[in-house]
Amino acid sequence: MSLRPKSPSAPVSRIFSVSDTDMLRNLCGPHHRNLERLEQRFEDFSLRAESQGGGIMLFGAAEGVAVAETALGAYMQKLLAGTEPGELEFEGAINTALTSTVKSGGPVRGLKSRIQAQTAGQTAYLSALQDETAGLVFGVGPAGTGKTFLAVATGAAELVAGKRERLIVARPAVEAGEKLGFLPGDLEDKVDPYMLPIWDSLRELFGQDQLDRRRLRGEIEVAPLAFMRGRTLKNAFIIIDEAQNASIPQMKMVLTRLGRNSRMVVTGDPSQVDLPSKQPSGLPHALHILRSVPGVRQMRLTASDVVRHDLVSRIVDAYDRAESGSHDDGRSDGG
Repeated sequence: MSLRPKSPSAPVSRIFSVSDTDMLRNLCGPHHRNLERLEQRFEDFSLRAESQGGGIMLFGAAEGVAVAETALGAYMQKLLAGTEPGELEFEGAINTALTSTVKSGGPVRGLKSRIQAQTAGQTAYLSALQDETAGLVFGVGPAGTGKTFLAVATGAAELVAGKRERLIVARPAVEAGEKLGFLPGDLEDKVDPYMLPIWDSLRELFGQDQLDRRRLRGEIEVAPLAFMRGRTLKNAFIIIDEAQNASIPQMKMVLTRLGRNSRMVVTGDPSQVDLPSKQPSGLPHALHILRSVPGVRQMRLTASDVVRHDLVSRIVDAYDRAESGSHDDGRSDGG
């Protein structure tokens, strides 16, 4: 399969960021053969691919650069999932990127604004979210990668299209120890302080008036994980946000709430666990034991998928380097 430019477009240059040196080496391949193969496959777009410190510089026509980014993202996903690096696997990632580009543009439609993936990792993640055969999708990665927003957008679009009857979002209320009874107000009043990022996303996707109407009709629901026990969630799109703060028993409980004609997305960042007393997180545990289960997709976003301020990506990279190297917390400099 090949992709031909429909019309000449202005050249662009972008860096596919990779903070881990071993990952960068595997992406480039022995003697940079993977980069040479990229240039060959996208010769029609005058693509050039060069390894630089911290990433891969891509230069060429915008369409070719975009698909090359998707190919690198797909290959990275394979490597993160445990696939051994190899030329055949890289060739398969290129074909996957081309197939995705030819068959689907991937935007989320039917909402107040059209939602489009902005990076290669987001493109792969959004494809998994839109895959009806994936009953359970894990979206794992650092802050600012869009893992929660894209999940909420997909769930909102399925609600609008009539594919699901409800959109349910749950989040561990770690700061309150899941003991919300002492707080004033009804259930939503108690949980809302922990759900503000979700409401901000829904407000952007629906608009305030439609959001209010759907909340009143019970089509959009929020609940802490503690209130999910004993329920079977049918005809629903369910999002478990900040899942790194769910314990192992909580994670098992919420994953088994999935009912008929429902789908679930679990998002989180395993490096940002806030559970008390060093309690083990249920997210990495679930990722491990469910890695080969049919119908489960595990998508990993990286610093190269951060779409907030450019500085956020550099901050994430700096913390990653600090955690993989010295554990000096900066308090020993005598300042």
